[in-house]
This record gives sequence, structure tokens and C-alpha cells, in this order.
Amino acid sequence: MLLAVLSLIFGLALLVWSSDRFVDGAVAAARYGGMSPLLIGMLVIGFGTSAPEMVVSAMAAFDGNPALALGNAYGSNITNIALIIGLVALLSPINVNSQVLKKELPLLLIITLFAGWQMLDHQLSLFDAWGLLGLFAAVISWSVWQGLRNSQDKIATDISSNTMTIKQALSWLVLGLVLLIVASRLLVYGAVYIAQGLGVSDLVIGLTVVAIGTSLPELASSLMAIKKGEHDIALGNIIGSNLFNTLAVVGIAVLIEPMPVDGIVLSRDWTLMFGLTIALFVLGIGFKKQGRINRLEGALLLTVFFGYSGYLISSAF
Repeated sequence: MLLAVLSLIFGLALLVWSSDRFVDGAVAAARYGGMSPLLIGMLVIGFGTSAPEMVVSAMAAFDGNPALALGNAYGSNITNIALIIGLVALLSPINVNSQVLKKELPLLLIITLFAGWQMLDHQLSLFDAWGLLGLFAAVISWSVWQGLRNSQDKIATDISSNTMTIKQALSWLVLGLVLLIVASRLLVYGAVYIAQGLGVSDLVIGLTVVAIGTSLPELASSLMAIKKGEHDIALGNIIGSNLFNTLAVVGIAVLIEPMPVDGIVLSRDWTLMFGLTIALFVLGIGFKKQGRINRLEGALLLTVFFGYSGYLISSAF
């Protein structure tokens, strides 16, 4: 058990460090390749911050633990809204200005509903996987087209001039990806072993420990954005991550290992995820005034997160 705990802790730490190196290398390499800052922000950084969820879920599916993969994806979405947006709003109220976010919030609601509809038959099949991945490709294409078409509403990105050579950039890109895989293997091994030892389901471990660990890059980037006064980037980072988790992370995991879906996932976890998405929509859009997530609302989101986590932990024993 001690080895599993150490594997879990070391895996989480290595996951955060390697994902940061992976993003740094990818951004620098993209700049050398002539990619615009807009596309770097939307694709490279957006993909990089969600890489931990994708790799962990893929490894869990390969190891025959699809419930851990699904729990990781949905747990990360719940963590992103309730914990990260809640904490950020508590520290600094979030103003919502960008028209891009007002288009993406309804899109996130529709995709969350689509994910719930797929689970009504209590299984996720290869057909469902291709549906998720096809929709993900369409969303990415639409986002890039919108971003290029509306240049006045570009998402700002804090990408400084390259400080590394192309060789260094490619080295960090490859090394970061390799270490991401190694960290994910350690994390999945530790989580599954602990779950089995304590008699806790893979789903609960995925929804709690693994979900929080893989959401750390989003927390770091959102806090940095708020520190610099970039409220839309902080909120956009969470919306983009949840889109990625719901479509690509689950889609890839199901493509590797189709899975049965326990009814509790739909009635408890998906329902909370959908409820939080509606709350984010209402708070973000605003009615007859600028959307704003204030400190009180941030505290309420945090209360929901800790209440949900406490319920999961108490019901697991």
C-alpha cells in the first residue's frame, strides 16, 4: 500500500511538471513553425492543459479500468467549475466580456446534454466514441474558423518571444510527452491499487483524487490569468478544458475500451456536471448587465465541490 501511495503522489507531481514542460516545448516549436499566436492559444495550450486527463484516461482504458477513465473526465469537469472557478472568483471576481465566451457557453451546455443522452442506454460503444470524436473535430474546426474570422475578438495569450532553440523546443516536447505517459502509468497504478485495497470503486477514485490531480494545470493557468487581469482567459481555459474532456478524453477512452455505464454516473455525476454548467452559463452570460462571478458565488461553488467530494468519500466506505 505504501508503494501505491508513493506512486500516486510521485505520479501527480511528475504529471504536473511534465505537462508544463510539454506545453513550453509545444508553444516554442509552434512558433518556430510559423503558427499564429491565436492558433497556439486555442490548439497547443488548450490541448496541453488537458493532456493529463487524456493520457491518464487512455492508460486507464488500456489497463481495463474504463470507470476510472470516465470518472477522471467528468470529475475534472466538476473540479474545473466548482473548485477552480470557485477559488478564482473568491480571490478575484470574474468579469465576463468576450463575445466568444458567450458562444462557447451555450455550446458547452449542448455538448453536456449530448454526453448525457449517449449514456441513457447505460453503455458507451464504439459508435458513441466516434460520435464524440467527430463532434470534437467539428468544434475545433468551428472555433478556429470563428477565431480567424473575428480577429478583433482574439483570445489574448501571454506568449513571450522564444527563449529556447528549435532543438531545445523539440527536446522538451518529446521529453514532456514521454514523462506524461510515465507519470500517468504511475498515477493509474497507485490509484487502482489504493482503490482495490480500500474497497473503493475505480469511479470514485477517478472522480476525486485523479480528477483533482489532472486538473492542476488548469488551476495554475487560471490563477496566472487572473493575476494578470485576463478574466476571459481564465474562464475560457475552463470552458475549453471541459469541452475537451467531455468529447476527446471520453471519446478516446471509449474507442480503446467500450464500457458499461453505471446508472449512478448519470443520476449523480453527470447531473451535477450539467447543473454546474447551467450555473456557469447563467453567471457568465448575465441578464441585462455584464456577466460577473462574484466572491459569494465563488464561495457557493466551492461549497458544492467540497460537499460533493465529502459525499463521494463518505459513501465509498
